Amino acid sequence: MPFQTAAPSRPDALTPMAVIQLLPELLISQIAAGEVVDRPASVLKELLENSLDADATEIRVSLMEGGARLLQVEDDGEGIAHEQLGLALARHATSKIRGLADLEAVGTMGFRGEALASIVSVARVALTARTRVAAHAWSIEGEGDSVGDARPAAREAGTTVTVADLYFNTPARRKFLRTEGTEFGHCDTVFRRIALARPDVAFTLKHNGRVNAHLPAQTPAERAAALLERGFVEAAHAVDAFAGPLRVHGLAGAAQLARGRADMQYLYVNGRYVRDRLLTHAVREAYSELLHGERHPAYVLHLELDPALVDVNVHPAKTEVRFRDSRAVHQFVMHAVKRALSPGAGATPAPVPDAGFLRPLAAGPAAFPAPHAPAFQHRLGVEQPLAGYTNLLRGGFAAPQHAAAEQNPAGVPQAGRGVPPLGYALAQLHGVYILAQNEAGLVLVDMHAAHERIMMEKLREGIESNDVQSQQLLVPAVFRADSLDLAIADEHRETLAKLGMEMSAAGPQELAVRSAPALLAGGDIVALARSVLAELREYGAAQVLTSRRDTLLAGMACHAAVRANRALSPPEMNALLREMEETERSGSCNHGRPTWYQLTLADLDRLFMRGR
Repeated sequence: MPFQTAAPSRPDALTPMAVIQLLPELLISQIAAGEVVDRPASVLKELLENSLDADATEIRVSLMEGGARLLQVEDDGEGIAHEQLGLALARHATSKIRGLADLEAVGTMGFRGEALASIVSVARVALTARTRVAAHAWSIEGEGDSVGDARPAAREAGTTVTVADLYFNTPARRKFLRTEGTEFGHCDTVFRRIALARPDVAFTLKHNGRVNAHLPAQTPAERAAALLERGFVEAAHAVDAFAGPLRVHGLAGAAQLARGRADMQYLYVNGRYVRDRLLTHAVREAYSELLHGERHPAYVLHLELDPALVDVNVHPAKTEVRFRDSRAVHQFVMHAVKRALSPGAGATPAPVPDAGFLRPLAAGPAAFPAPHAPAFQHRLGVEQPLAGYTNLLRGGFAAPQHAAAEQNPAGVPQAGRGVPPLGYALAQLHGVYILAQNEAGLVLVDMHAAHERIMMEKLREGIESNDVQSQQLLVPAVFRADSLDLAIADEHRETLAKLGMEMSAAGPQELAVRSAPALLAGGDIVALARSVLAELREYGAAQVLTSRRDTLLAGMACHAAVRANRALSPPEMNALLREMEETERSGSCNHGRPTWYQLTLADLDRLFMRGR
């Protein structure tokens, strides 16, 4: 049968759905509002950003019923001239950009000219503003598709936007709003994100007449301490790095602050909160050597760069960005954060009072004050500073020969001119923990976890410099192996050599480890060999020396680290403390757990109720 086409319909036969027609202006605005205003929190975000663009130094937010009934934002910014009030509520009207060149280098939070018009289309809006040179304020109201005339009003310089009865004219949308508590929670999240970005601006948040937050203008650290969990700032690493037009600064939480959910991660690009996969991945990579399991780091990081190098016109919500040179940005952020996370325990600041009972201390600039004849020096009878203990060999801690004269008969290191950050060892507890005394009080050290980190960092340094010191075993370590392990040991001789190991067949179903890394030679050689073979078997040589390298090194270090229940002498304990102070990332073990805690004298006083 020949192909037949249907006869064209007459124009008068077209159904209403087939007729192309212009949409009403109100419907256009309501469609646009669906992208910009999906809940009260979206309205709050747009209004707060407008206030910041107006150079406000103080912003006050008032909500009723989670913002659905009433949402008001007041600021002391530049205000709006009364003849411009009507334009402020019109679609595609903005003071932020003038042409394509401005759009390609946006330096303000807002720029689309859609927010207020979208809000007016689905709520009752009152806008009151006064410029700094005006005699008085002016007010205008908008509702749906109608906007009234401006009339005189009373207020100081700045702007007040009041949004009432959100979605009053679109009941279907209103049904999608959640409970009052849920909607307020979203508003509170937006408030915190923006307040973190601008600590130089004072913020107040009220809900149902109750003040939930009052934040004066303050330093970034003070703002983070006020808005985030207790102890975050005290246990965070300061980040501040430059590279050409790029700068990243802020706080990267210590590995011990990692969480089960990624709910305390704040990333900003030129002051704008973003959810960017590239930046998130860069930070995650920086933490890759510290995180335990599927834990998520906590951080507040600000990336600053030339606005022309980033495109913020990606999505109406403006939380997505696109970088002109994404790889350069990724590498810069990753290395900057990684360096900030890398100082050893010797660069750890003194604890902040009232930060908690037991606290992991973050790495950062040294902050221990110079000693002024602390009482414990006289109790211990020490007078000379401890000479450095180095060279961890065969799972022990070897001291230089000249250090022996600087110890008293009991083996307690001598000190006087200065006390190291981790202090001096007092005792060993149950063969697991080292108790040490520093100027702040008592230091508790997990000796196995600390030794693990030291060993791993030394192994990494050796591999990166292609100089892993290998030690021939006097008696080869022989163990049973299947045919595949025998083949892998033979196939990957070069890879094993780079790791400081030599294996060869000792029988039909046996492998012999004939040499091992000198640092690990005193550990469990068989377990070490099995773990290395398992990695090679699963991932191959290429990944073992690249993406899987740190996992492999962590396992190797674990097998050779000093075990629990091993008695250490005072010189050995002090050697471990000095090594910790000199080793990068020694505040946490290879699995992200803390290696030491500080218990201050104030903490001890509280325990024993001294002064009460």
